[in-house]
Amino acid sequence: MNTGAITKRYARALLLYTQERGSAARVCEQVRRLLRDSSKLPSKLEPDLERFIRLLAERGRTDYLRRILRCFVDMYVESVGLKNVRLITAAPFEGLEDRVRESIEKRTGCEVVIETEVDPGLIGGFRVIVNGEMMDASVRHQLQLLERQFIEKNNRIV
Repeated sequence: MNTGAITKRYARALLLYTQERGSAARVCEQVRRLLRDSSKLPSKLEPDLERFIRLLAERGRTDYLRRILRCFVDMYVESVGLKNVRLITAAPFEGLEDRVRESIEKRTGCEVVIETEVDPGLIGGFRVIVNGEMMDASVRHQLQLLERQFIEKNNRIV
C-alpha cells in the first residue's frame, strides 16, 4: 500500500473535519507540540484529535500516525496562507531562527511558521526544509560530499 497516499488522505480528512468544527488551529498547535516532544503528552487531547486517533487505531493505521500528523500540520499551515519551515540545527543557535524567518519571508512574500529541532548528528551547521525542499548547510553533509568526491577520484585512478 502507498504510504504517501494513506498519509495524505487521512491528513486531509483531519484537516477538513477540524476546519468544519472550528478546531483546526487548536488541533494544529497541539499536534505541533506533540511532534516536537512526544514524551510530553498533554493531560487532555483536543476532542477532535482524540477521536481521530481512535479512528486510526480502529482501522489499524497507528503506524502512520506521525507522518499523518506532520502532513496535517503542513496542510493546515498552507490552508491559512503560511509557509511551514523546519529548522534543524546541530545545537541550539540563538538568533538563527529569526534570520531564517526573515530571509524566507522576504523571498516568498508569505508569513512563516518555524519548527525547530536539534540533531547533534549534523555535527555542526543546520538544515532548512521549506515545503519539502531542503537546504543542507550541515558539517555532516559537507563530509558526505567530500567522501563521495574522494571515492569518485580514487575509482578513476584504479
